[in-house]
Amino acid sequence: MLLRVTHETRYAYSPAVETAQHMAHLKPLDDRHQTLLTHSLEISPQPTQRSESVDVYGNTRAFFAFDSTHDALSVVASSLVRTCAPPAPASASLLPWEDVRRRYTYRKHAAYDPAWEFVFASTYVPRHDDFAAYARPSFVPGRPLFEAAMDLTRRMYAEFIYDGDSTQINTPAVEALAQRRGVCQDFAHIMIGCLRTLGLPARYVSGYMLTQPPPGQDRLIGADASHAWASVYLPGADGAPGMWTDFDPTNGRQPGEDYVVLAVGRDFADVSPMRGVLHGGARHTLGVAVTVEPVDEPEDDAVEADDAA
Repeated sequence: MLLRVTHETRYAYSPAVETAQHMAHLKPLDDRHQTLLTHSLEISPQPTQRSESVDVYGNTRAFFAFDSTHDALSVVASSLVRTCAPPAPASASLLPWEDVRRRYTYRKHAAYDPAWEFVFASTYVPRHDDFAAYARPSFVPGRPLFEAAMDLTRRMYAEFIYDGDSTQINTPAVEALAQRRGVCQDFAHIMIGCLRTLGLPARYVSGYMLTQPPPGQDRLIGADASHAWASVYLPGADGAPGMWTDFDPTNGRQPGEDYVVLAVGRDFADVSPMRGVLHGGARHTLGVAVTVEPVDEPEDDAVEADDAA
């Protein structure tokens, strides 16, 4: 599937900002599951400094700074991404979850595994007994990890209420769990907390999904939103390579080709779309508009020309 994503962020400051530094994660990943064909980042006013780098998790982050007064900021990220359905887990899907937990229990002189880092607590995801208590009905003895994670995903979808007014960006995940309501960020943090508290590696995924308008209604430009979900590491059986497998508790399903991955990390703190340090601008208003739309596949030679450009 070919998807065009436009992510607009606009700030208005009062009083004006004197100097500022910003970091943005707005460039989709380019990996074996999706291909980034084009990407642009338009910033107004023109920043004094601007650079791009790749973080430890493989995400592309943009840094930009201003050393002159400005009372507004506009950042528009435009991306064209070809997605595909993720591969179905093979032998990894049959491993009992307890076996995976044993693999990631600390052992002296154990070989390094990059998934180790995602077992531990992070800024927004502590390890807490309430997470384990909620997860246990899904993680019964001997159940394959893939099956257990899918059951947890569906339970959360059935038992939680999506409510944009119930939480803030800094609402503890344990609190969102207790009230059984929140937004996709909360649900992703809760699922990750459930998995990590059981000793299983899990990470946070930010991105977008293609939403379909109601029958008879046109797609509204700017009416979509950023999305977030969880990813579980399934190690391969008998030494086979493992794989990260995504689950979306907000929608009770696995992400497919209608999803675009923006960045991955331990939690939201690693992959927030934009953050900054400002001097001045004590008050501000924020406007965000996201559009995800399917694009008719161009001719092969047109795509190649676009890639070459």
